[in-house]
Amino acid sequence: MSAVGAAVGHTPRFTTSDGAELHVVDTGPRDATTTTVLVHGWTLDHTSWDEVARGLPGRVLRYDLRGHGRSAPAPEGTATIARCADDLAELVGALVPTGRVLLVGHSMGGMTIMALAEQHPALVDRLAGVVLVATSSGELAGTTLGLPGALGRLFTAGEKAVNRRIARSRRPRLLTRTGAVRPGLRWLLFGERPSWRHVAMTAQMVGCCHPVAMVAFRDSLDEHDRRRALAGLARVPAVVLAGTADRLTPLGHARVIADELPGAELVVHPGAGHMLPLERAEEVTARITALLRRPAPGGSAP
Repeated sequence: MSAVGAAVGHTPRFTTSDGAELHVVDTGPRDATTTTVLVHGWTLDHTSWDEVARGLPGRVLRYDLRGHGRSAPAPEGTATIARCADDLAELVGALVPTGRVLLVGHSMGGMTIMALAEQHPALVDRLAGVVLVATSSGELAGTTLGLPGALGRLFTAGEKAVNRRIARSRRPRLLTRTGAVRPGLRWLLFGERPSWRHVAMTAQMVGCCHPVAMVAFRDSLDEHDRRRALAGLARVPAVVLAGTADRLTPLGHARVIADELPGAELVVHPGAGHMLPLERAEEVTARITALLRRPAPGGSAP
């Protein structure tokens, strides 16, 4: 079912059950009691976690979702959050067959974790915790990024037109690799006073996303409705992180998630946007590390 590389610290390829090849970065000791798995967001890749991963203890596993980064394009009809949840379950089963797992998901990565709880409940028993970063449990269809009335409707129509153009273009990546998109990404994804290095990094990631997958996953985001699925994570230690200037998944979405997870800690970052793994890397790292250091069942630290 799968093929993986052998050495920790290298970049193996993982082949899913439907034949999609995923790019994997696996660092730290294989005998770690708890493995942290970082799942990135829509149009991004594993490098969005660079500044977080380098500060985490133990084994850290990152990968590019199908159709993103260095992973293979998603086979037709498979660019969905549900299929990403299956990929995550297969990846953990093959690369981390024993021990505890801490799942961290940013944006669509967080939605993938919700779908995993819904589709693979047995895996939830192995979780040491979950960290849900700038994400949502649903109601994303027709989002206007906080723009009012006619302006919001104009944005939605414009986004659909751009997506159609990307999907049809013979050289679609030129649409995202030009520096001209950076101001737009800065406005859309970042909060107050972002680093232009982070904006440039993000533009590079978006430019590497397979265009057909980009459009198809956008439809899956609209269809995402997993508020009830959060019940599957109710007994798992959880942290929910949000920025007050997030246009894509505003603070209200984080509050909904926290309300559905009775023991979750909601952490709000004033002035931060959607890209918390870059904008607030130290704080995100600290929250993950704190969960890793919580005593596991039986009284010992993971």
